[in-house]
Amino acid sequence: MTTLVIFLQLLFIIPLALGLNHPTCDLTNTQDQGSTLKIFHIDSPCSPFKSSSPLSWEARVLKTLAQDQARLQYLTSLVAGRSVVPVASGRQMLQSATYIVKAKIGTPAQTLLLAMDTSSDVAWLPCSGCVGCPSTTAFSPAKSTTYKNVSCSAPQCKQVPNPTCGSSACSFNLTYGSSSIAANLSQDTIRLAADPIEAFTFGCVNKVAGGGTIPPPQGLLGLGRGPLSLMTQAQSLYQSTFSYCLPSFRSLAFSGSLRLGPTSQPLRLKYTPLLRNPRRSSLYYVNLLAIRVGNKVVDLPQEAIAFNPTTGAGTIFDSGTVYTRLAKSVYEAVRDEFRRRVKPRNAVVTSLGGFDTCYSGQVTVPAITFMFKGVNMTMPADNLMLHSTAGSTSCLAIAMAPENVNSVVNVIASMQQQNHRVLIDVPNGRIGLAREVCS
Repeated sequence: MTTLVIFLQLLFIIPLALGLNHPTCDLTNTQDQGSTLKIFHIDSPCSPFKSSSPLSWEARVLKTLAQDQARLQYLTSLVAGRSVVPVASGRQMLQSATYIVKAKIGTPAQTLLLAMDTSSDVAWLPCSGCVGCPSTTAFSPAKSTTYKNVSCSAPQCKQVPNPTCGSSACSFNLTYGSSSIAANLSQDTIRLAADPIEAFTFGCVNKVAGGGTIPPPQGLLGLGRGPLSLMTQAQSLYQSTFSYCLPSFRSLAFSGSLRLGPTSQPLRLKYTPLLRNPRRSSLYYVNLLAIRVGNKVVDLPQEAIAFNPTTGAGTIFDSGTVYTRLAKSVYEAVRDEFRRRVKPRNAVVTSLGGFDTCYSGQVTVPAITFMFKGVNMTMPADNLMLHSTAGSTSCLAIAMAPENVNSVVNVIASMQQQNHRVLIDVPNGRIGLAREVCS
């Protein structure tokens, strides 16, 4: 869950090119209404987590690609078997926490900003007294009259890997690379917009150790299908239904929206079946039928885009991956057709890291359309091209998926989802899509 707006254009172009400055901006004072929350990019001008790194545009591109690669390695490593909910949250928090929403936790309420992630299954909070946590704002259990630890005999304790017990409270340790997280499994009231959810189970992190990358300072809100996700815990309230809209980098407000529950959802959506893959049961799969570049439907090997419940292969919507990734044979066919249709035809193609279709100077690019049963998702240039802050370099922001994995997953990522309303409707087994100005 290291997660929706064009990452680089928002992060690097708008603040620098437009000179934005919001000294009084405070996300904790934003007003959410009903069951709708505002979504902000972690590096928006209003975010307390925005990067102060002086990295060049090229260095930031490479860094983001590396973070995406690590996340994809995680997503494709998921297999059927015992739940690995906290491992999912821990690893994904290390890789790509891109979009944040406001939550109020405890009694009286404490405001925290949580990364939203459609492929994660658990809430995860830095807690006061945490050793090694980078957060300056943490949840304080001692200040909440409704906080309690989850006991070792509770069913939730069986939903985490390798639980341990101290003083009858359930806790767990996550180890990955050279870093580890120690957390207690806890419960408290969480309020999202106007909705209170009592006895909500989450990981209360009390120690981060090791020499590896430390987690970002904010917590995480998992919107996947697992037993400890928000959608499962609040099933009676939200009926496993939510939608989100990720704004364009051109939006100076840098905010989209997350709508929880079936009410107040848009009516003018087109739907495609939502699939469940038992090999990776937390992820939101769709059946990708074809890809069109301009007006040309690309000749693709069907086995590379087919939904396969035996291997776990297929196509998912994911809010935490920044750039869309496609299986090698699919990517190469789409890329080659894209290059043929770029104007001027003699434009010189260069590369930058995992992006192998970059241009210097002005070019006109074709739209790319993902074609599903019942709905097409067309992406114009704003959803497809990254532009440098200096000079005139632009790159096609779609790359090849990693091959050294259990089975390749095609990932429709956040940059390509911008200015689309995406509705996840689990009870009716469908995903809804529509173009929408999201700010």
